[in-house]
Amino acid sequence: QVQLVESGGGLVQAGGSLRLSCAASGPTFMRYAMGWFRQAPGKERAFVATISWNGGTTDYADSVKGRFTISKDNAKKTVYLQMNTLKPEDTAVYYCAAHRFPTYYSYLPTDFGYWGQGTQVTVSS
Repeated sequence: QVQLVESGGGLVQAGGSLRLSCAASGPTFMRYAMGWFRQAPGKERAFVATISWNGGTTDYADSVKGRFTISKDNAKKTVYLQMNTLKPEDTAVYYCAAHRFPTYYSYLPTDFGYWGQGTQVTVSS
């Protein structure tokens, strides 16, 4: 079992930066691919970024490529999302998630079985 708690959200002006953190509990965290997803008001939850269990592979949504960076510190059981050059359209609740199965890799929300409670990111223009 994996439990996830996000932090680091807040209000920032366009062009600014935030770093989201996702602290995980559970003895097997290091063997899970992790992802960040976001949900804006009135929209479905959408893929943002994902990282393989060993950190060797990452993928990003086109809308954040070049601006966001996902990283994973297995020793600290923490996943990060560094968000730079933020835009108003990045405003959403951001969720951290762990894949359903150890070592598997995906970017589909339905493949992730463990979710945090979400953290609000608001970017003002």
